[in-house]
Amino acid sequence: MSTQLHAALSDQVKDLYSAENQLIKALGRMAKASASETLRAGFEKHLEETRAHAERVAQAAQMLEIKPGGKRCVAMQGLIEEGAEAIEDHGKGPLRDALLIAGAQRVEHYEIAAYGTARAMAERLGNSELVSLFQQILDEEKATDAKLTEVSEGEVLPAASQLDEDEEGRGNGGRSRSRSGGADGRKRTPGRSR
Repeated sequence: MSTQLHAALSDQVKDLYSAENQLIKALGRMAKASASETLRAGFEKHLEETRAHAERVAQAAQMLEIKPGGKRCVAMQGLIEEGAEAIEDHGKGPLRDALLIAGAQRVEHYEIAAYGTARAMAERLGNSELVSLFQQILDEEKATDAKLTEVSEGEVLPAASQLDEDEEGRGNGGRSRSRSGGADGRKRTPGRSR
């Protein structure tokens, strides 16, 4: 067994343990900040999965005979800070939800990459138990990413784009302009005074 690869995998596991525990704290805030009930429920469900992921990563550390703590995942810290900006900069509603989903998907993509790397390393080391554990988490992260896309495209983005349409309607006094006329709908003849 390669001791250098074992050390690299051990470092990955510590990083993932930190990432999952930081995410546990963030997901509760994200759920509370969501206007969409579907999104809120999704964040709450993923919070439970994330707790299970942290336990599995601790189990992986045990298999590698290391302690899981002692490292701070700065990538996850930065991703969570970006998500917090969406909460601070926007009021509760579909636009904030869209930005929360964007932040959550960045997190998912980071985790998909990290668990994919850990799985590949475990496979190279010939540890089928760890391969299976990482693959299970990887599959759940991919499913969460797909669900976020579904909520975004099916509910949140249509609601956010409706805000723009509503705003445009209010911007001209609430009256819609006909294609051939002004705000009152009457045709305008070029060169004629109003």
